[in-house]
Amino acid sequence: MSQTYPFERFSHVYSHQGNFVFAGGGGEVFYISNRSGQYNIWRQRIDAPPEEARQLTSYTEDTPRLLAESPDGKSLLFMMDHHGNECHQLYLVSNEGGAVRRLTTNDDARHIIGSHPFSPDGTSITFASNVENPAAMDIFRLHLETGKRETLFAENLVVFPFAWSPDGRRLLLTSMQMNTDTDIHLFDLDTGQVRNLTTHSGEAVHFPVMWAKDGSGFYLVSDRERDFKALAFFDLSAETIRWIETPDWDVEQADLAGDHLAWTVNEGGYSRLFVRDLKRNHTLELPELPKGVIEDLTFDPSGRRLGFLFSSGREVRNLHLLDLDTGSLTKLTANDAHGIPLEIMVEPQLVSFPSADGRQIPAFLYRPHSPSDHLPVLVSIHGGPEMQERPQYNYSGLYQYLLHKGIAVLAPNIRGSTGYGKAYQKLIYHDWGGAELRDIEAAAKFLQNLDWVDPKRIGIFGGSFGGFATLSALTRLPDYWACGVDLVGPSNLVTFVKSVPPFWKRFMDTWVGDPETELAFLQERSPIHYVDRIRAPLFILQGANDPRVVKAESDQIVEKLRKRGIPVRYDVYEDEGHGFTKRENLLKALGDIARFLEEHLLG
Repeated sequence: MSQTYPFERFSHVYSHQGNFVFAGGGGEVFYISNRSGQYNIWRQRIDAPPEEARQLTSYTEDTPRLLAESPDGKSLLFMMDHHGNECHQLYLVSNEGGAVRRLTTNDDARHIIGSHPFSPDGTSITFASNVENPAAMDIFRLHLETGKRETLFAENLVVFPFAWSPDGRRLLLTSMQMNTDTDIHLFDLDTGQVRNLTTHSGEAVHFPVMWAKDGSGFYLVSDRERDFKALAFFDLSAETIRWIETPDWDVEQADLAGDHLAWTVNEGGYSRLFVRDLKRNHTLELPELPKGVIEDLTFDPSGRRLGFLFSSGREVRNLHLLDLDTGSLTKLTANDAHGIPLEIMVEPQLVSFPSADGRQIPAFLYRPHSPSDHLPVLVSIHGGPEMQERPQYNYSGLYQYLLHKGIAVLAPNIRGSTGYGKAYQKLIYHDWGGAELRDIEAAAKFLQNLDWVDPKRIGIFGGSFGGFATLSALTRLPDYWACGVDLVGPSNLVTFVKSVPPFWKRFMDTWVGDPETELAFLQERSPIHYVDRIRAPLFILQGANDPRVVKAESDQIVEKLRKRGIPVRYDVYEDEGHGFTKRENLLKALGDIARFLEEHLLG
């Protein structure tokens, strides 16, 4: 008889948050991890074993989110919020640890740094904040010696800083009109003038990647006049875009160091890595890497080694280092499921199925190793909705534990998902609870037609938008489901749109709808108005401090269900927001979800 493992063995992993940075000339890395139970900053030598990593901060209630190293290599700048409230403040700490200096003072405002916030001389930083206008994100400069804050750009827009030019006289800024429509602006620090470099008709995204080392231009990712994002160079003197890589998939990230330019292409959810020698105009031959997902692609200072986070369907996310000279790949962190053989884990199969309108919906199908027929299945809907389900060790091992217990998982990328072109992504705009619900119904029918699936034991699960989709499916397609789990999902689109953070409100009419002029439409699309139809057991989880989907979204549907005598389990985490920052809370929630699914899909 094969050995069985409890959920705690699969979930005995930790998570990385935000990014990582090289330090010490490339001999060290700093990263944010919850390996101590709460997200904190860690320092690790590259030539030392992972267990010798040193914890630099010791927070128990706050969460560092993003790191940047000062030009002199002595300090780290980071963002941090409290109990998931997303009111990020900025802090400075020595690379050696010790006292932390708080740089911002308004607890109710958000402060966001870009990829390269320090001025080249290290005396100033730039950041975006809604401290002066809650409905916008303005650009500020902070002089580190005096603490003086200076407003650089405030035009009632949502704008974020990217990086200073090499000479320290200009800034690249990114403005957001919509998720599918952004521009890059050049701000002159001497004159205060700002220029839109990427004016365009229609919708197109433009994201800067890195300045050229001589300041003549910058690399960017854009889907201008394309359906997919491509890699390009913007020449400042000619004000022209030169395309470098234009695949029929999205270029998802890039980095530059010395003469090496690296990027990854998202091919159906899997990352493919490329490195080009710009001096020789030659694409390097790289060793074959495992199939999976590459994140936070970052060169070390020498440009000869490339760091990234890697994960796959059965491998936990770890920090890796690729030596471009030798082709060797080294795993720097030791984040693995506790003592579970890799062969126990299941890699997903990439499948597709037709929706009601004939559109093919891509999905990852995880089938247990068990040869049994009539297996139960969990349909997992990702959040966003403008995000993508990818082949990773998702939900801290929840998928793999369910598979180990004999529950299959189908994780579709319904319309509105990223990774399949701009047109596919925009299909969700102003259609929440519309055609994507037909995609979910098609997923259920696809499973019912598989000869190894038990059609009466199909559950549905999702977080954020995926939670909304779960509630929509349970209330409006009640015949398909044996149970459902909603994690921080909105239940009422009218109250949801009215309660989002102020600087999001300008987007909500396009994303979801206008509650003033489209009240009947939003009510018709809201799960809360169909609670009488629910037949399946429901489990709802919510963070009390969630600024995106406020607690009232879960409260109101739970109240309505209970008034009608419909059973629902409702767990509220008082010290969490839109998701989990404390490892203890995360593992309790996922363990409870696993047991709920076992009870209703296996019991």
